[in-house]
Amino acid sequence: MLAEVSALLAPVAAAIGYSSYKARQFEQAFPNVGELTDIGGYRMNAVHVARPDTANLPALVFIHGASGNLLDQIGAFLEPLSGRAEMLFVDRPGHGYSERGGPQNALPSGQADAVAQLMEKRGIDKAIIIGHSFGGAIAAAFGVRHPEKTLGLLFLAPATHPWPGGVDWYYHVAAAPVIGWLFNHAIVVPLGLRRLERGTLNVFRPNPLPEDYIRKTGPSLVLRPATFYNNASDFIRLLDYLKAQSHLYAGITAPTVIITGDSDDIVWEHLHSQGLARDIKGSELVKISGVGHKPDYLATDVAIAALEKIAGANRDLQAAARAAERRLAQGKTPTDDTPTAPQSMPMPHAAYATDVQAGT
Repeated sequence: MLAEVSALLAPVAAAIGYSSYKARQFEQAFPNVGELTDIGGYRMNAVHVARPDTANLPALVFIHGASGNLLDQIGAFLEPLSGRAEMLFVDRPGHGYSERGGPQNALPSGQADAVAQLMEKRGIDKAIIIGHSFGGAIAAAFGVRHPEKTLGLLFLAPATHPWPGGVDWYYHVAAAPVIGWLFNHAIVVPLGLRRLERGTLNVFRPNPLPEDYIRKTGPSLVLRPATFYNNASDFIRLLDYLKAQSHLYAGITAPTVIITGDSDDIVWEHLHSQGLARDIKGSELVKISGVGHKPDYLATDVAIAALEKIAGANRDLQAAARAAERRLAQGKTPTDDTPTAPQSMPMPHAAYATDVQAGT
């Protein structure tokens, strides 16, 4: 009997050992490039770019999507916005290198509060909040719960409204008691490594995957057992949360732009992006033909034009979207046709102007 039990447990123990070994390898390949900040009982990780002397935009806070980390948004925006703004790239609670915190952080509302607390700790009074995909739900919650900190909202292929159906089966298994622990510690790593490239290709489809995306953004970090559990816990709670909370978007008054592709098979734009445009009065919906779930990478130029418009500049975002479509049809990258950044921009938001004059 003992021999039979040992025979059964041996491969499980080997799988757990292999997963632990690979998790350490993931962290060695993608070490933390941010800084951990205590926000009251747990620590949030972020890369904070101080406001440069050449800044012509307000502070910007970037919130990544599901299965990701701050390297995703850094890869899209850090270089093209260099010298233009104070920037905060956040690892959401329980993702990347941020600690999870309490059970409230399994919901977008709790994560939005965590971002607000981190902003306070880092001396950012107000900012434009940028949310991609799942980060869009958190950006929306931020706009609802922290209007005094919200200079504007930029949604990129956001997940913000209820949808028919549910989520993939493995998220329910991963979040389950006991069996979930075993699944996360023994099965996720070998299974996830086989599916990592294909899954990333699907996120970008129908657009090509940038050749250095996986090498630079560390998607394998989500396969670590605790991180995968947190990711699954977020997913299985999102639908019920949106059913209860999405009606509150009508109370958002901050300047808002929603950028989406018409070929997004991950998050349906007709439910989420069009729903936001309907619910947030005065918001602008920018739909880009031929773009999938990654307008942050495929239409970075349009996103930056949207940030400029939110900050008060005169930008024709629909024209920018048509220009991006022509660029994509020619196989060009967003930086190929990006105009030189303006040296000065109007700052109509009185609160932001006051902060600039005060030197904060």
